[in-house]
Formats: sequence, C-alpha cells, structure tokens
Amino acid sequence: MYFEKQKYEEINFLASAKFQAFTEQVASTHAQTVTTNGIKVVPAGAVWPANDATAKGILLNAVDVTHGPQPASVIVEGYIIAERLPAQPIAAAKTAMTGIKYR
Repeated sequence: MYFEKQKYEEINFLASAKFQAFTEQVASTHAQTVTTNGIKVVPAGAVWPANDATAKGILLNAVDVTHGPQPASVIVEGYIIAERLPAQPIAAAKTAMTGIKYR
C-alpha cells in the first residue's frame, strides 16, 4: 500500500452526525477527477460503485486511487444534503440506496 500526504477540500454533505458506514475497496477505474499532477481521485460524496441501480452507498471521504485500489468508507445509512454532493444521484441510485435519506 502506498501512502502520500495530500490536501483535499471537501464540502460537508452530512445532514446528521449519525450514519452507518462500511469499508469498501475503491479501484482506480472509479476515479472521477484527475489533477494537473496526474493524481486520480474519487471525490467525497460520490455514489459508489456507480450512479445507477448498482449503487451501494456514498463515499464519506475523497479517495486517492493513483497508485491502485484503496480502502474507503461508504455510507449506507444516514441523512445526506443532496445539493452538496458532487453529482446528484439518479432515481435508480436513490432507489437502490434504501438506507440513505435526503434533506
């Protein structure tokens, strides 16, 4: 496992401090942002693993996947402020994520 300190600015999209999250492995194929330095990042608030009917949850923190798959915290139950997410979940994703409530 490769570790390198990076600074990311994240918007708080949680509507409550109470949530349930589990660890999932995030692959570099999920990267949604590539910086000028070539760093591949899956942003906090991204629907995981995809914004469709296969959605399982929402990433709690940004994940740097430049050097391969990394563990990440995925929220499966909790209250989310949808307007603050980097991309709005589609209807199929909202239906698939039964434990996520939107404010």
